Amino acid sequence: MGAELIDGKAFAARLRARIAGEVAALKAAHGVTPGLAVVLVGEDPASAVYVRNKGKAACEVGMESFEHRLPAEVSQADLLALVARLNGDPAVNGILVQLPLPAHIDEAAVINAISPEKDVDGFTVLNVGRLATGQRAMVPCTPLGCLMMLRDRLGPLGGKDALVIGRSNIVGKPMAQLLLADSATVTVAHSRTQGLPDLCRRADIVVAAVGRPRFVQGDWIKPGAAVIDVGINRTEAGLVGDVDFDAARRVAGAITPVPGGVGPMTIACLLANTLTATARVHGLPEPDGLTP
Repeated sequence: MGAELIDGKAFAARLRARIAGEVAALKAAHGVTPGLAVVLVGEDPASAVYVRNKGKAACEVGMESFEHRLPAEVSQADLLALVARLNGDPAVNGILVQLPLPAHIDEAAVINAISPEKDVDGFTVLNVGRLATGQRAMVPCTPLGCLMMLRDRLGPLGGKDALVIGRSNIVGKPMAQLLLADSATVTVAHSRTQGLPDLCRRADIVVAAVGRPRFVQGDWIKPGAAVIDVGINRTEAGLVGDVDFDAARRVAGAITPVPGGVGPMTIACLLANTLTATARVHGLPEPDGLTP
């Protein structure tokens, strides 16, 4: 029979349609159009694709998209000056600086220069701290999308045994915080964790974000568990996740595919965060279900 597929592509399409409706209502009732500014430094092909997709997605839901492309040799001072201008621009509600940045630029300095209220990636130290302490925060897009799919599939997560494999600032750490806030019992594992297969076998929820192709084996999965595969690894066989999908699918209760699982939710949640940021800055009610 196999696990139920968690179709992130379809979920993201529904979420984007809902956001488009909320944006139209915001315009009609208040004359406000959410604006997303995306900054790309250099000519990295993958980053250029991401930026183009984000701008296109923003326009499709009725938002304003502001794209800023800077040469790879731009100075840190000039990049920070652009961020400062965007912070002060009332037409811009969300700011995203595409990572990675060139080696001569301090990523942390640039990220933390973004106004926390416009930090739709949720990467600034202030938003990280707010999330960790249970305060109202902008939440990183990928973990937010994972949380939405888990809630949709499992209902309340309280008391579930959750394993997060990976400890990055972008996925692993905020994912653990979100699961804790939903009253799951959370273990964070990583490349140096001992006894990882046994940790997996007791988990009701496995979120794999370790960056290793097919790292999580099928016989590690607890029968009926929900498996969220965040990994996107390029191999000779094409794109594969961090989970051995074919083997895990025979055991799990539900699993995300790669591609078509978590990836589409990341951009949809970027739009959700931009809408949330817009509502907050204008003192308007936030749409239900777009934040933790």
